Amino acid sequence: MPQGSPKIVPVILAGGSGTRLWPASRDAFPKQFQPLTGDLSTYQETLRRVADRELFDNPVVITSDAFRFFARRQAADVGVEATVVLEPSRRDSAAAVAAAAAFVEKTRPGSVVLALAADHVVLDDEVFRDAVRLGLKAAETGKIVVFGLVPTEPKTAYGYIRPGAPLGDDDLCLVDAFVEKPDAATALDYLRQGYLWNSGNFLFKASQMLAEFGKYAPDIGVAASEAVDKASEDLGFIRLDPDSFLAARKTSIDYAVIEKTAEMAVVKGRFRWSDVGAWDAIWQVSDHDGDGNAIHGDGVILASHDCLVHSQGILTTVVGAEGLVVVATPDAVMVAPREQAQAVKGLVDALKERGRDEATLHRRDYRPWGYIEALVSGPRFAVKYIVVDPGGVLSLQRHQHRAEHWVVVNGTATIEIEGEAPRLLTINQSAYVPLGARHRLSNLGKIPLELIEVQSGAYLGNDDIERIEDIYQRV
Repeated sequence: MPQGSPKIVPVILAGGSGTRLWPASRDAFPKQFQPLTGDLSTYQETLRRVADRELFDNPVVITSDAFRFFARRQAADVGVEATVVLEPSRRDSAAAVAAAAAFVEKTRPGSVVLALAADHVVLDDEVFRDAVRLGLKAAETGKIVVFGLVPTEPKTAYGYIRPGAPLGDDDLCLVDAFVEKPDAATALDYLRQGYLWNSGNFLFKASQMLAEFGKYAPDIGVAASEAVDKASEDLGFIRLDPDSFLAARKTSIDYAVIEKTAEMAVVKGRFRWSDVGAWDAIWQVSDHDGDGNAIHGDGVILASHDCLVHSQGILTTVVGAEGLVVVATPDAVMVAPREQAQAVKGLVDALKERGRDEATLHRRDYRPWGYIEALVSGPRFAVKYIVVDPGGVLSLQRHQHRAEHWVVVNGTATIEIEGEAPRLLTINQSAYVPLGARHRLSNLGKIPLELIEVQSGAYLGNDDIERIEDIYQRV
């Protein structure tokens, strides 16, 4: 990094959904927060990739209100302190990038921004950082730098870049043209001509990006800047002003600015990369056995070739198959030929049309304080597994249609039940919460609190929760 240059501010775009990776990825818990290829989520891997404090400043994360606690908790789990900025609604990447540029320019003026998708996989972190250092030379002169990847095969699922004249280095060039996703024959021709895959990740001075929005998409630039200027702080999160942000039209950064500006440069990335847009991409970036099979989770594959098993908490087996993707979660199983992996999005659409909750919701429901996982239910009863993080406090609440029984299986619970003195519950101790009684559950200990909750009553829906007090401001 040049002497005296400010550190690069990583901006992690983490607000997407990723329906092609159903049933693991769903709207309520999307792919960027899932450990799809290892022990960490792709979001966490992205944060770790930009954790070199000699090169990078603390990151800014752009995500939605629904994912704010995922973003903060998962960043903390890998030792990263991130500023989390909340979009009032999804407006595609143009508004997100414009808001990020405005926020960085306001809080760290003069900075260079590295805008990264939270759901991409990079397998060579140091090679990636070398590409960033190379691109910085052009970004500091006012260029918007896109990271192109030297193709390994004629992919039809990616957009391509035609590099132009070098900028003092064969791996740093002007951009001659961006081209859309090609057919197979065209993609092969692009490889012969030296085109690059378009990663959709960018490096730029925040002020320069705002200037380009002013030229080519002023409505988005103005709306995003006003949303930042009128932003508020909530529990340590930065909330963009809803009225201002919603004035930005919904479009991608590519259509709004990148394909129009004359200030584009491209770094030829030598690192291994995938946007893991579908299950076939997960198979490609996974470790394979001698028969080309890949397993994530609890799986066994016999007499099979080139298969992927992704299992979350359930033994999943495959025998005598070739080129299959098998994904199992506690409440859904998906089986498809690898070459049909892109069709999973249509499957999710069909499930939504049928009113299936599994299309968007997981059995495990994450909350600011931990999570609840449904175990079994029937007429007038439901059994749930609850995990409360250290320091987590559920809202003071009551129910009009159900009673609850709690049994602690690990940790120590602090409980408050109307009409009783507050008390502690430890392993194998229980408490009964009568219908209509105010109650609250907290974990003041240093390890996660685990308990089983049995609900019984005429109606068990979540809309029977009446919150009276809540440290997470959900009242």
